[in-house]
Amino acid sequence: MTDVAELANVSPSTVSLFLRKPDAVSPSASQAISRAIDKLNYVPNLMAGGLAAASSRAVSIIVPSVRNAFFAETVSAMQAALKKQRLQLILGHTEYDELEEEELVRMALSWAPAAIVLTGLSHSASTRRLLANVTIPVIEIWELGGPQIDSAIGFHHDQVGIAAAAHLIQQGRRNLVFLGARMHQDRRAKQRCDGFLQAARTGGAAAQVVEHPDTASAEIGAMLLSEALRLYPNADGIACSNDHIALGALFACNRLGVAVPERLAVVGFGDLSFSAACNPPLTTIRPSGDLIGREAARLIEDHLNGEKPERQLTIDTRFTLQHRRSS
Repeated sequence: MTDVAELANVSPSTVSLFLRKPDAVSPSASQAISRAIDKLNYVPNLMAGGLAAASSRAVSIIVPSVRNAFFAETVSAMQAALKKQRLQLILGHTEYDELEEEELVRMALSWAPAAIVLTGLSHSASTRRLLANVTIPVIEIWELGGPQIDSAIGFHHDQVGIAAAAHLIQQGRRNLVFLGARMHQDRRAKQRCDGFLQAARTGGAAAQVVEHPDTASAEIGAMLLSEALRLYPNADGIACSNDHIALGALFACNRLGVAVPERLAVVGFGDLSFSAACNPPLTTIRPSGDLIGREAARLIEDHLNGEKPERQLTIDTRFTLQHRRSS
C-alpha cells in the first residue's frame, strides 16, 4: 500500500480509503491510485486488513443450492451492490442440509466476515447458538414468519400457495392438485403447499398433493403430472412448487394431448427466464429475488457505516402473480 501511495503521490491513508470507499476519494486521486495499482499489480491483503479491523471485507452467503436460479438472482444482486463497497461474497451451499449449513457457518466465522447471510429461518440449534451473540449482521433471506436470529428479508411462502389456489379458483377450477419435489427438505416449498391446500379447501375446491423426493426438475415435473392425472383424472388445476416442475408438467401435457388451459390450468413459482416463453406462456408467481439481494446489501452497508439496524428487523419484499395463458 505504501508503494501504491508513493507512485500515486498520495498518502497511504488515502489509498486505504480508496480501497474501502472509492466514492469518498477525489476523482483525480482515484485515477492516480488506479493507475498505480495497475502498474504495480497490487492486490490488497484482506487478511491483514481483517486483523486490523477485527473483520474482513468478505460477506458469507449460504444458500440451499447453487443450481437453483432463484438464489442465483439474489446472489448476483448482492454482489453487484456490495462490489461498490469493496466487499466480496463467499458463497456456500447446503443442499438443504442443516448440519452442512452449521459447518459452513463455523468456517465463515473463522474468517471474521463482515456479515453472514443465511437462506430461510430454519437452522440447527448449534447454528443458532453460534450466531446468537455475534456483533456482525446476521441476515436471513427468502422467508418470513418464524423465529429470527437478527434481520429477515423475504416473504411468507404460505401466502404464495394461497395466492395460487385463489387464482385457480377464480378461473373456475374446482379439482386442484399441488405438484412438489423434495418437500421433506425444502421447508419453503412445503409451506407453499400447505397454504395452497388450506386456501383451496376453504374456497370449496378439492385439493390433493402429488410429490417426489428428488430435486425439482422438468423431468420430475413431467412424472408428477402423469401421476396426478392417473390418481385424479378429474383434476382441472395444477400448482407447482417451482417453474421447473411446471415446465415438465407442460411438456407432459403436450405429449399426452392434454389441452392447457382448456382442460388443465397450470401455475408455477419463480418466474424464471423461460416462463414467459413456454408454450403456452406460464402463469407463475414471481418472488423479488433481486430486491432481496439489494436489501440485504443495504443492511450490510448501513452496519459498516455505523448505522445499527434494530434487532429482529423484518423486510417484506412480497411477490406478484404473473397471469399468462397457461391458466
